[in-house]
Amino acid sequence: MAFSSGGGSGPMADINVTPLVDVMLVLLIIFMVTAPTLSYPIDIDLPQKSLNPPPQTKEPPEPIKLRIDASGQVYWNESPQPVTALKSLMEVEVQRDPTNQPQLEIDTSPDADYGVLAKVLASAKNAGMIKIGFVQPQG
Repeated sequence: MAFSSGGGSGPMADINVTPLVDVMLVLLIIFMVTAPTLSYPIDIDLPQKSLNPPPQTKEPPEPIKLRIDASGQVYWNESPQPVTALKSLMEVEVQRDPTNQPQLEIDTSPDADYGVLAKVLASAKNAGMIKIGFVQPQG
């Protein structure tokens, strides 16, 4: 609060509004800069109301156990397979029922070559497999 130095008429009743105006101008500039970035639309896929009843759920098929050992040998449900034959095996599984595919459970040895795993994943993608998971060995 400011006091007058002369006249003895009491305290001065004027408020210094300069700091208030400075703060308001800074806030106005901040909002002017950030407001245009908030106006861009964001695409969100929301569920739509459907008149059709929900489809009957099917029992999921048995998962496919694919194991890669340290030497790079690939096992399809515990039977050894060459890496080149995996794509055809995966395509057969996808063609059985494309809407209810089995899950591909990949178990990789820590000492396995990454190139073999990359070929397996590329084969799965090219065959159209959707459900792919990595599992840890039991025991």
